[in-house]
Amino acid sequence: MSVIEFEGKKPKIHPSVFLAPGSWIIGDVTLDEDVNVWTNAVIRGDDDKVVIGARTTVLEGCLIEAPTGNPVNIGSDVIISHGATIHGAKIGDKAIIGIQAVILDRAEIGEGAMVGSGALVGPRKVIPPKMVALGIPAEPKSEVTEANVQYMKKEHERTLSKAKVYKQIYRGKRTAHASKEYS
Repeated sequence: MSVIEFEGKKPKIHPSVFLAPGSWIIGDVTLDEDVNVWTNAVIRGDDDKVVIGARTTVLEGCLIEAPTGNPVNIGSDVIISHGATIHGAKIGDKAIIGIQAVILDRAEIGEGAMVGSGALVGPRKVIPPKMVALGIPAEPKSEVTEANVQYMKKEHERTLSKAKVYKQIYRGKRTAHASKEYS
């Protein structure tokens, strides 16, 4: 992991945060309690501010960037899936951003909304709370179901637990063991 001050802008990272090796946190970035950032994720606050709320998960290969005049604000308990891009946008609490989805400048994703894998949310587009948005360009297609909420809650809890284990492994306080099948 690399935490980099840029032109006097220094990341503010809560002590409970998990940063995987290969993650980059640059400039005016605030990571609240229990945020977890996985390998090859890049969070850039070198032009404007990035704020990420408590217990949010940023999975492998994500890019989060705040271009000049377009700060990024990501709520609490959000999942940003593998390879997603958040560029100068606002993401509400408990939202889910699918694999390789792209959220562009000044777009807003409402609380509890889900953006499907590969979707493109264009500049200034608003996805209402608790809606599923799909496509290129992304459009709201249906309401998030209770089954969706329960499944994603379970996945999120699993990821938060795993982040705590990996944090101990990388600090040398716990040893990773291969299963007998691979020994």
